[in-house]
Amino acid sequence: MADNISRKSFLKRAGSALAVSTLGFPNIILSKTQEKLGVALVGLGSYSTGRLAPGLQRTEHCELRGIVTGSPSKIPVWQERHNIPDSNVYNYQNMHQLANNDDIDVVYIVVPTGLHAKYAIIAAEAGKHVWCEKPMAMNVQECQAIIDATNKNDVQLAIGYRMQHEPNTKTIIRFGKEETYGAVTGVQTGAGYDGSHPEGNWRRDAELGGGALYDMGVYPINAARYSTSMEPIAASGIQSSERKEMYDEVDETTVFELEFPGGVIAKGETSFGKSMNYLDVDCTDGWYHLRPFQSYSGVQGKTSDGKTLPPDPNHQQARQMDNEALAIKEGRDPIVPGSEGFKDIRIVRAIMESSTKDGAQIKL
Repeated sequence: MADNISRKSFLKRAGSALAVSTLGFPNIILSKTQEKLGVALVGLGSYSTGRLAPGLQRTEHCELRGIVTGSPSKIPVWQERHNIPDSNVYNYQNMHQLANNDDIDVVYIVVPTGLHAKYAIIAAEAGKHVWCEKPMAMNVQECQAIIDATNKNDVQLAIGYRMQHEPNTKTIIRFGKEETYGAVTGVQTGAGYDGSHPEGNWRRDAELGGGALYDMGVYPINAARYSTSMEPIAASGIQSSERKEMYDEVDETTVFELEFPGGVIAKGETSFGKSMNYLDVDCTDGWYHLRPFQSYSGVQGKTSDGKTLPPDPNHQQARQMDNEALAIKEGRDPIVPGSEGFKDIRIVRAIMESSTKDGAQIKL
């Protein structure tokens, strides 16, 4: 038991050089950090079922060990499929008891956006590292509350922006930082799909974080930021719904503009009624694009000088979780920290405010 507690203490302190340099853990404890980290998924919807659980079967540095669900009928299916013991099964009322479970090192929040803050804070207060799906939360106050809780409890916080782990995306991030094709002069980007959501789906519910801007719009917002390597100074946008019988309290479509320093403009769009998946970056000495830029697979691109960025065949979510698990084990900052989610939600809220003011520009 002493070894387990020491390992837990070590991992909890990951992110600080003190964890290695001054705490004086014996070699046996350091060797334990080479083991896989135990992950508990909070919310067993389609993303956990179809992407995260399969991804965790491919990871090198972490593995699925626990679940938190409000649907008892799902429990035996997940236990049988993923060999999860009764002791690692929780519901939303007792998940604070994760604090007593040394099998679990990381809690991944995969519930609807409107519930992210509540359960991320519970996980942090249980002393577990927190991975939170995008978008981070409903507003900047909730984002800050999550950040404060993880800081207070000395645990890491990473946001599930899988694209920032994807090889071609990392390449165009480097292009922007190094000005490979000159300075960025403009960005056009969009993410959306032509579909619908049945009654009761959280994407139709404003309180749960429904609407195209929250669900899909954070992809082009995040892309505009990472492709320019700048932060916007103003935002504007218009939200609308054609199918009001379905999207009467949330946006079906949002178009927006972000203004960056130097007059650089990013034009973005997102929708539940139109398929789109592109990131085009114009520069003083050329251009490059990714089409598609945020699919689960097949992200690929081209450049103005004829280079191709071929799709990477590996599992995006597995790569994302492995990278963030390795950061915990090595005591490094996460690849995509909470500040990334905070910045995007600040922009989301500005676009929403702009729409209520007929598209007026909102300073950031």
